[in-house]
Amino acid sequence: MPEDQIAVALVTEPTQVAALLAAVLAAVFALSRVEAFKKVFEIVPPVLWAYFVPMLLTTFGVTPEANAAYDWFGYVLLPLALFLLMLTIDLRAIASLGRMAIIMLLVGTFGIVIGGPIAFVAVGQFIGDPEAWKGLAALSGSWIGGTANMVAIQESVGLDDLGPIIVVDTVVGYGWMAILLFLSGYQKQFNNWVGADTSAMDRVDETLKQLDQTRRPTTLATAGIIIGLGFGAAVLSRVVGSSMPTIGDPTIISGGTWAVLIAVTVGLILSFTPMRKLEADGASRIGYVALYLLLTGIGAQGNLMAVLDAPLYLLTGVVWLSVHIALLFGAAKLLKAPLFFVATGSMANVGGAASAPIVAGVYHPAMAPVGLLMAVAGYVLGIYAALGCAAMLGALGG
Repeated sequence: MPEDQIAVALVTEPTQVAALLAAVLAAVFALSRVEAFKKVFEIVPPVLWAYFVPMLLTTFGVTPEANAAYDWFGYVLLPLALFLLMLTIDLRAIASLGRMAIIMLLVGTFGIVIGGPIAFVAVGQFIGDPEAWKGLAALSGSWIGGTANMVAIQESVGLDDLGPIIVVDTVVGYGWMAILLFLSGYQKQFNNWVGADTSAMDRVDETLKQLDQTRRPTTLATAGIIIGLGFGAAVLSRVVGSSMPTIGDPTIISGGTWAVLIAVTVGLILSFTPMRKLEADGASRIGYVALYLLLTGIGAQGNLMAVLDAPLYLLTGVVWLSVHIALLFGAAKLLKAPLFFVATGSMANVGGAASAPIVAGVYHPAMAPVGLLMAVAGYVLGIYAALGCAAMLGALGG
């Protein structure tokens, strides 16, 4: 973005920008705990406020669309969050969720992967921007695993401006989330329509009784270990990733992508070691704090006025998500899947770990961990599947 545009923002010094975003995140969570606001946050969850409030700050000129603070957030917090989430994953627990959950997650992922190229051919090619495919590639990352994957694909394809994409992600992605929350009141009708088999739900409920039983308060020592390990893994993955060769023309796997792949893969490997016991001390919760802070930085790069400049981006997003939705509902009818698995399978892709537990919890209060586990599985699939989508988009628009 031109320097004269950046200078008009009220707060531009990187440390001050980072502090402001951290304060926004703190305020969101503090208000979500106030009894008078609980109903508001049930309808519009904290994750949306953490994303949307920084976007409003940028739209009204408080923060700039580009800043070194956002770059630092992406450089450190992205691999840190992914490493800690992968480190604490229980792949056996995910497998125990049953065939239906995994199938619906995969159908949702497949819908995003093929929906991108379809939407690009139908609408995206008429946007008029030669780098539109890069923005849509970044969006595929967000819609297959969440914000962390969007940043990874953005780095991979070399996209500078996320402005219109962030708006599409918010308006279309969270618009769909709102619809899913509304549909939760019609589960019985939907399940009767498809002839859903709810036995898998009963098995999952039994599995949940075994989860979250070993958490203990985070101590100074364990917090130091987790944070030190996370920062060390994040920076090391960046250093090693920067030495790896780029792949693709146009570039699909860059040094930034290698860094994310390294953080994810090493974290997964270590999840089979005693280090996974750090989850009992809050490793994943620290990972989520990093992810939410990264989310504020992503939101601050969006300007709602960008939609006025590129309405075709919004239409492309609607067409894209329509493919994803159609495949999920078709699979639900064919497989007799409950609406719960449709909703969580979709949000595990489109919203990621920040949104999927919220949707799952609205459908069945005890089932929020299912959404979390499915979303974490989406992170594992997401970077690889989104790279495939980015490659197809690059072939069409590069």
